[in-house]
Amino acid sequence: MSSLLNIGASGLNAAQVALSTVGNNISNVNTPGYSRQSVLQTENISPSGGNVTIGSGVNVQAVQRAYSDFLTNALWNSNSGVQRATTYNNLTTTLNSTLSASGNLQSALDSFYGGFSTVANTPGVASSRQSLLGSAGSMVAVFNTLGQQLQAQQGQVNSQISSTVNSINSVSASIADLNAKIREAGKNPPNDLLDQRDSMVQTLSGYLGVSANAQPDGTLSIYTTSGQALVSGDKSYALSTGNNAYDSSRTEVLDTTGTVVSSKLSGGTLGALLDYRSNVLDNVQNQLGQAAVGLASSVNQQQSMGLDLNGKQGGPMFSVPSPAVLASSANKGSGGVTASITDATQLTASDYVLSYNGASWSLQTTSGQNVAMTANANGTYSADGMTFSLSGTAQAGDSFQIQPTRQAATGLALTMTDPRGIAAAAALTSTAAAANTGTGSIGSVTVQDPTNAALLNNAKLSFPTAGTYQVTDSTGAVLSSGAYAPGQTISANGWSVTPSGTPAANDSFTIGINSNGLNDTSNALSLAGLANKGVVNGGSQSIIAAYGTLTTAIGTVGSQAQTNLTTQTALYNQAMSAQQSVAGVNLDEEAASLVRFQQAYQASAQVISTSQTIFSSLLSALNG
Repeated sequence: MSSLLNIGASGLNAAQVALSTVGNNISNVNTPGYSRQSVLQTENISPSGGNVTIGSGVNVQAVQRAYSDFLTNALWNSNSGVQRATTYNNLTTTLNSTLSASGNLQSALDSFYGGFSTVANTPGVASSRQSLLGSAGSMVAVFNTLGQQLQAQQGQVNSQISSTVNSINSVSASIADLNAKIREAGKNPPNDLLDQRDSMVQTLSGYLGVSANAQPDGTLSIYTTSGQALVSGDKSYALSTGNNAYDSSRTEVLDTTGTVVSSKLSGGTLGALLDYRSNVLDNVQNQLGQAAVGLASSVNQQQSMGLDLNGKQGGPMFSVPSPAVLASSANKGSGGVTASITDATQLTASDYVLSYNGASWSLQTTSGQNVAMTANANGTYSADGMTFSLSGTAQAGDSFQIQPTRQAATGLALTMTDPRGIAAAAALTSTAAAANTGTGSIGSVTVQDPTNAALLNNAKLSFPTAGTYQVTDSTGAVLSSGAYAPGQTISANGWSVTPSGTPAANDSFTIGINSNGLNDTSNALSLAGLANKGVVNGGSQSIIAAYGTLTTAIGTVGSQAQTNLTTQTALYNQAMSAQQSVAGVNLDEEAASLVRFQQAYQASAQVISTSQTIFSSLLSALNG
């Protein structure tokens, strides 16, 4: 009778555990991260001996959770991808909104260049000049606002990087604590701790791409996708943030040794922030600054080729900051570097690192591409439209980061306040001598070097014979001479002319300052023509075209980010569905199990009752 009672009791206990497990599943059907649990039952081993072997009931071996290592890791990976895509899409959406909300630079550029055409078409009308300065001021304001908005987003990204690293460290520490508890629990750790740890790893994967390796003691070791350890056993290894070695306003991610690992991290929110900053935001700032430098340089250059209403050579209309030179915090020497822009058409949208190895200087872009430098006779170096001047004594390993255009859009300024300063007239004109007998003529005088001190001095171009020329100044001193062939360009004092026709022997022309400056607007037309003239990217693009390329590129990045988000969301949903098909709670299944185990419980109770009845009957027989 005792064996039947024990069998019934074991069945009752197994059914009770199963009912409790099913009830727990049902109550946690909506709990995020919960894995469905089931009871593992085994048949009790009967003692050997005797002619007949009778079973001895059931044993509850464990309450286990439904789990697939493969599907769970796939879910973590897809979570990293979708969180990266979400963050990246949000950032590009903000960038596109910034361009829209900060004013239409395209319209401002059109209005500015169109103002020169108006000045050319209305010589002597003061209001046209004043309107042009107003358009210039509005355009500068749009450049400045865009630059400030982009710089503000740099600050926001830096702040998000810091807060994300703090979240990573907090979650990593929690996983290490759970590892310790799970290891202490031995071979049968509580399922709720395992679920909690998996949930923490999923949260971590949303911040950063990670890989997880299960250890024999039940703990999980967590690594970044590039191999940095975040969790090992009951210890977590915190990341940290610090200032960039060159730019103290730029936040970098450091490992436990203090090494910068920003470029090695990928996936999740942090990977998106670092990727967007390096590959999108920096480039947009630099390209916008490149446009600002190209605009200021080209307009100022053309201004210097004309005369203003005061009869003076045109002065600059705009100013832009010089390239930023940032010394490395690791520099040991006293060396210094200054940079200046010498040819805006050759500027690129790259940043550079100028390094000294103890014997020579070398230049690379921040992406690692070598850039050839020209050593000048005065000790300076030139590359990509810039000139570098060195001072002090550098030591081997010293380096400097050069940012040619990063702050140009923010720092662009309108320096001209007097509308009379607009150099609408050509600086020089030519006058043929009345006694000329040949068919030679000079249409316009081109200014080649506006900085030549003798540019506006009177000069005489004569042809002693039909095959020779000579340029003399007002004292008769010869400035230039030589053989002449029709169509040849002749230069002196920073100007050049290309006579047409055939000058005869003793023909001459006077080259001098334009005395018709009040009515001549030829330089204003040249200024208006800058709208379509290649002045950036090696002279291949105008400012308007360059800005159009930039806005198109930003729009493309935003569209790609949205497409990638859609794709990653679909992959995440698939991974979640696959994982939940194994680990999720199905209420229909649980309801059926509830009925089945309830019946088992009732049947086991009946076994116990039968055992008691038989035992009572036996006692009654013995006592009777």
